[in-house]
Order: sequence, then structure tokens, then C-alpha cells
Amino acid sequence: MDQHTITEGKTIAIISYITFIGLIIAYFMNNNKNNAFAQFHIEQSLRIVILGLANSVLSWFLPGSLSIVSTIIGLGILVLIILGIVNAINGKAEPLPIIGTIG
Repeated sequence: MDQHTITEGKTIAIISYITFIGLIIAYFMNNNKNNAFAQFHIEQSLRIVILGLANSVLSWFLPGSLSIVSTIIGLGILVLIILGIVNAINGKAEPLPIIGTIG
């Protein structure tokens, strides 16, 4: 990706990591522009949202004594969000650890 594409898509990429609503907003903002950098980060953010939903479902089925597992996964999700935002700010298109290359 060239520097112009990265600069143009940086704001959309950052917005995509800010909650599920931010992901939807970023998707529609990028719908007309078709920016490759923003699209990469939108896809990474979607993976985080899917992991969060899976964690939420998991927490419903775990007994109270094992809820620490869901909490640890939740903290891992927070770390992935922060890492994604830092990558977007720095103009990097690196896949997130563990979930970045799934799909």
C-alpha cells in the first residue's frame, strides 16, 4: 500500500475499532472510498467483534466458578483492540495476533 492510501484511510481504520457501532460507521464510510488500508482494519475489527460475541455466549454457559476464563478472554480482546488502534495510528497493516489471519 502506498502512503496516500494509508493516510486517506487512517481515520476510518481507527473508527472501526471503537465498538460495534464504530465498525458499522467505518464500513459505510469506506463503502464509497474502497480504501484498502481501511478495509484491512475493518476486517480485523470484525474478527474482534466475532470473538467478543463468542466470549459473551461462552460466559452464559460457564458456571460461576469458571467465569474467570471469560474475564481473561475479555482482557485479551481489550489488548487486541488497543493493538489494532495502535497499528492503525502508525499506518501498519499487520494482522492481529491469533485472530488476524483467521478466515
